[in-house]
Amino acid sequence: MTDTPKTIDPKNDPEQALASVVALRRMADQLEQQAVTEALRRGWSWTQIANALGVSKQAAHKRLSGLMAHREK
Repeated sequence: MTDTPKTIDPKNDPEQALASVVALRRMADQLEQQAVTEALRRGWSWTQIANALGVSKQAAHKRLSGLMAHREK
């Protein structure tokens, strides 16, 4: 049995809704960093990563190039 996520109504509880937005952003950032690190480890180009993320190569590289240290491990 799986639990259905609770729906948060910003009209009723804006504080909880905003806290949820922050938590989701953090989770998304963490997942993105892990996925990009793995893609780099597997030899993906910045063009491939950018295409998968739906951004330009320059935007992907600027935002995520700090992960390149993981590529060398």
